[in-house]
Amino acid sequence: MRGMQDMLRQAQMMQKKLSTMQEELKTREVEASSGGGMVTVRANGSNEILSIVIDKSVVEAGDVEMLQDLVLTAVSDALKKVKTMSDEEMGKITGGIKIPGMF
Repeated sequence: MRGMQDMLRQAQMMQKKLSTMQEELKTREVEASSGGGMVTVRANGSNEILSIVIDKSVVEAGDVEMLQDLVLTAVSDALKKVKTMSDEEMGKITGGIKIPGMF
C-alpha cells in the first residue's frame, strides 16, 4: 500500500506543477513574422493571438491573396512556436514522457 500512496502523491505533485506551468504559459509570448517582417503576429502560451501588425506597403500593394498568405504563415509560425514552448516546459516536468491528453 505504501508504494501506491507514494505514486498517488507524486501524481498529485505533477498535477500541481502542470497547473502552475499552464498559468505561467498564459503570460509568456512568442512572435513570428512573414514576408521579411511585413506581417508580425504575437501569441501567448494559451494559443491566443494577441496582435497582428501589417506593414502599410502590403496593404497599398492591393494584393489580397499575398496578404492572406502572409497572415496565415505568420499565425501558423506563432502557433508552432507556442507548441514548441509548451512541449519544452512539459518535458521539464514529465522528464520527456508523453502523457496522453496533456497538451
